[in-house]
Amino acid sequence: MSERGTLSRRGFMGQSLAGLTALGLPLWYAREVHGAQVATQIARVKKEGDKLNMGFIGIGSPQSRNRALYGAARNFKQVNCMAVCDVDTRHLASASAMLKKDKYEPTEYKDFREVCGNKEIDAVCIAVPDHWHALVALEALKQGKDVYCEKPLTLTINESLALMKAVKESKRVLQTGSQQRTEMGGMFRFAAEIARSGRLGKIKSIECRIGGSPQSGAIPEMEPPKELDWDMWQGPVAKAPYRMSKDGKKTNCHYEFRWFYEYSGGKMTDWGAHHIDIAQWCLGMDGSGPTGIEAIDVKEPYSKGDGYNCHEQFKVKYTYANGSEVIAMDGRGTDVKGLVNKDGNAPKNRDGKAQEMTSGSENGAMIFGETGTVFVSRGSLLASDQKILTEPMKDMPMLYPKRPTDHMGNFLDCIKTRETPICGVEIGGGSVIVCHLGAIALRMGKGTKLTWDPKTHKFTGNDQANAMLSREYRAPWKLEA
Repeated sequence: MSERGTLSRRGFMGQSLAGLTALGLPLWYAREVHGAQVATQIARVKKEGDKLNMGFIGIGSPQSRNRALYGAARNFKQVNCMAVCDVDTRHLASASAMLKKDKYEPTEYKDFREVCGNKEIDAVCIAVPDHWHALVALEALKQGKDVYCEKPLTLTINESLALMKAVKESKRVLQTGSQQRTEMGGMFRFAAEIARSGRLGKIKSIECRIGGSPQSGAIPEMEPPKELDWDMWQGPVAKAPYRMSKDGKKTNCHYEFRWFYEYSGGKMTDWGAHHIDIAQWCLGMDGSGPTGIEAIDVKEPYSKGDGYNCHEQFKVKYTYANGSEVIAMDGRGTDVKGLVNKDGNAPKNRDGKAQEMTSGSENGAMIFGETGTVFVSRGSLLASDQKILTEPMKDMPMLYPKRPTDHMGNFLDCIKTRETPICGVEIGGGSVIVCHLGAIALRMGKGTKLTWDPKTHKFTGNDQANAMLSREYRAPWKLEA
């Protein structure tokens, strides 16, 4: 393999601690996180006796998520990256060349079933389009593979339930790619620990600012690229023409499929799968969910059938049994004055000037408690009182038995120990169910109010909503678990 893990322990620790405090963590908590990071770094360069053979399904373009997962996996010397799979031969060829450059000997596949059926492969990383996630993961589990599957874990609620059942019966390990639970400097875990510790009092509401889905207008039909198996790319969804704008920036295929409800759920399942997941963590609702969903603000999206059709502007309110609320919104949240960082200073704007107010349009999660407020994003951690961040916790909430700081590393550890990953199927599947509840409410229109039973996974007294728990599959594909 090519050179990996060349950073010295001392250098890693120094950079980590300085970087974490610069990111926004107080020194006492940064020490907790960087100690865990050092353990991960040592594990990366440690020689393992047993090799783990891994395949990458939906390897994608050089900018794709699965290329990043490959980059994470190759840091661990026990991993042998031995297979790449994609329905676009351009992606397949470039990925294969990349692995060969790194001294691997990958086998190329066009059909995920052949990867899953290869008995030499122990685990797979899945980063196919969202409408394929569940079927590919189910086949991998059926064939005895451990699975790392990108978020959003499923396209429908019933697919989430099928995956939960399959993981339980197969006793395989499944990690959902919701890296905010491990990475991002540990800021999201710290925010969840603050919320769960009672330091903010009872949590009244959490605003999840997840952005609005882009809009396209009409996108013209055209012949799909000859290198792309367009029929296989569509798979279980209804057959549709391939679309591409003249400038090549808008399509119903690679990456941009996210803005079509046929293939995904727009920002509700894109960024929503990140921030709604954190809201569930903050409320201690992993494995459960809200009891009420209301579409309180909805701007109807483009609906002529030839362009992006996911909602650009929306606010969905989730109500939990304990009275707490989560609002998933494109932006347009509450502007909050007086939030400060760990040093007691107001955040600065791009011009270096102090901001009196944290904008309601800033991507992240704003957590409102009875006695305090915290805002967390991938770039900042703020609170209504400096002490909320700086005072060490006497009784740290136990959100997970360990403190993993590398999502792929946690997956690999759990393959070895057979423990449940930090974002296992109950969590990844449960959080995306909440996202799907919001998408269902949006598609039913402004003013929609739904009652949900998080135990039976059914809506109460609403046949129209219950009909949206699943989607019809195009033959020959079926949901089997």
